[in-house]
Amino acid sequence: MNEIEAKYSEWLKNAVAYGDELKAMTDNDKKEAFYKDLEFGTAGLRGILGAGTNRLNIFTIGKVTKGLADYVTAHKQNGAKVAVSYDSRNCSTEFAHYAAAVLAQNGIKVYITKELQPTPYLSFMVRALGCDAGVMITASHNPAKFNGYKVYGADGCQVTDDAASQIFGYIQKTDIFSVAAADFDGAVKTGLIEFTDVTREYLDAVYERSVGSARDVSIVYTPLNGTGYSIIPKMFGERGFGNVTVVPEQAMPDGNFPTTPYPNPEKAEAMRLGIELAEKLGSDIVIGTDPDADRLGAAVKTADGYKLITGNEMGVLLIDYIFSHSKNLPDKPIVVKTIVTTDLAVRVAESYGAEVREVLTGFKYIGEVIKKLEGIGEGDRFVFGYEESYGYMSGKYVRDKDAVATSMLVAEMTADYLKEGKTLIDVLNGIYGKFGKYYHRTVSFTYEGASGAQRMKEVLASVRVAPPASLDGSKIVESYDYLTQKKFDLPKADVLSFKAEDGSKLIIRPSGTEPLIKVYITAACGGEARIDAILKEIKRFM
Repeated sequence: MNEIEAKYSEWLKNAVAYGDELKAMTDNDKKEAFYKDLEFGTAGLRGILGAGTNRLNIFTIGKVTKGLADYVTAHKQNGAKVAVSYDSRNCSTEFAHYAAAVLAQNGIKVYITKELQPTPYLSFMVRALGCDAGVMITASHNPAKFNGYKVYGADGCQVTDDAASQIFGYIQKTDIFSVAAADFDGAVKTGLIEFTDVTREYLDAVYERSVGSARDVSIVYTPLNGTGYSIIPKMFGERGFGNVTVVPEQAMPDGNFPTTPYPNPEKAEAMRLGIELAEKLGSDIVIGTDPDADRLGAAVKTADGYKLITGNEMGVLLIDYIFSHSKNLPDKPIVVKTIVTTDLAVRVAESYGAEVREVLTGFKYIGEVIKKLEGIGEGDRFVFGYEESYGYMSGKYVRDKDAVATSMLVAEMTADYLKEGKTLIDVLNGIYGKFGKYYHRTVSFTYEGASGAQRMKEVLASVRVAPPASLDGSKIVESYDYLTQKKFDLPKADVLSFKAEDGSKLIIRPSGTEPLIKVYITAACGGEARIDAILKEIKRFM
């Protein structure tokens, strides 16, 4: 009996709740479900729902939670506390309650939200309640077949490399079928699990990031059947935005995401219903948030129809808006961006006298910058952080991207500029006129299953062995392998970066949560045609 069949037989014997699914598996199904364990890292777990070691289910949730419990207990033997929340995905409530029950069984006090809440809410909750860790059940913007498990540290950041490695060590010591869980309702009665609501405190912290006072703007909002469904309309109402229409088909939580196969506001298809409704109403802007309300996308009304704004563009607009309109900026302000985010952000921020720091992809690294600043008494210097994948964070009340606060800022920004007779597109064009236009494209190459995982390794190895010498004819003048580079004070990462003589850039990295290799292309001249040419060249590696 091979290893896959051995694991399958063990699950058939012990995972009774998944018996029917297991018995219906084909040989290929078995291979995909059991060829490895779901990988735990700084982004936690993310996987397809179902039975198996490479799937997200009660048993894999239990094993990871027991590992987390052992880690927390080892670091704080008495009085340990963990916050738990969840999004609108299928099985999210079940997984959150089970994780809480496993933590309670291990003597850990659990604060759990009464209902689904955004990821930034969980980050805030960890900090507000003085918890030692946090768990968020979410797969962010992935398709409906996925769910996930994010782990946060006491600082409200997703755990970084060292903590993730330690937690993984405890997970490996855990027998997946020996995890014990307390009775959830019983633990609620004894107070070991406590339903908690910090909405008022969270929203008050969001409102402190307000910049503008104009409110004359018409908004179409879509939560994409996710956690933004109640809290963002509530925010709009409390902040005085009276002309807000929610897309009815996407208004209520639904883990099947029936209107779009990919509930991601980065995708035009996900924003389609919102734009169609805005066209009927003549609304000024469409705002969309992903299922766990940490990412935001937008489309702006122009004379030529509604124009989608990219993540890079929105970040640049927000930096320019905050620095040109805020009355409460600190001395020596700091903006943080990831290495794959547009260099235009640097030029705009520096034009206002801000210092710009670059980090690896992931908001945990932006949070680390804040933590280091706080360590020397300079935490208030942090003003704004963002990454090109539609994630933004203003201020330090949370340590993750926050589409609730960003929705407020985008609404204020739109209203303020409309009052000045400009749309966001007008403002963006003005920025391009001053600093030049950068063209960007992110392309993902998918490598699913066991064979895909091996192919990803081969692709990255081939780029390292024979890296590109030029980008569409422009000589490479800078190249960095972030697994080995020593120039920048950054953790090791499986990222390759190339910069050409004309300013064009190419960055290649595997996704931390999906079976993808992501390619980021920047053209400093030549526009979309130049990006097409560079993309054609690099496809030979893929």
